[in-house]
Amino acid sequence: MKKLIYILLVSVFIFNCNTSKNTASKKDERLESLKQNDTVKIVNEEVEYEIIIIEPGFNFWLASRAQPRGFYSQSFLENRNFQYVIEWNQRVLQPQRFNTNLYELQIDYQQNIDYGYEVNYVLYNYFIYFQLTYNQRLGPFVPRI
Repeated sequence: MKKLIYILLVSVFIFNCNTSKNTASKKDERLESLKQNDTVKIVNEEVEYEIIIIEPGFNFWLASRAQPRGFYSQSFLENRNFQYVIEWNQRVLQPQRFNTNLYELQIDYQQNIDYGYEVNYVLYNYFIYFQLTYNQRLGPFVPRI
């Protein structure tokens, strides 16, 4: 009987040690999948608008370093995005002055349209990521997290 209890206790101990390793490995797998996934797609069906960002590392950066959703107000995000979009589009139109590999396409962002919080949040964080990653400055604000 003592041997049975001893074997049972050892088995429970070994089982408990294994489960903690699985939790850590699941988190590592999730972070690794974020690193691998280079495309972020946000859709706002109410205004039929979507954002597609294909940028290596942005999805991981958004999940790990960006401020959480709700940190900024929607009006703050809209104002900053509008300023960043104006500067971005000016740089797209000046290929002799700015790197065409960085500024490929214009962004159609209109101030009078409510794109919703999620679209503005992702766009704003992309601008911050872009400025920090490529050492660019899209306006008077110092990009920081």
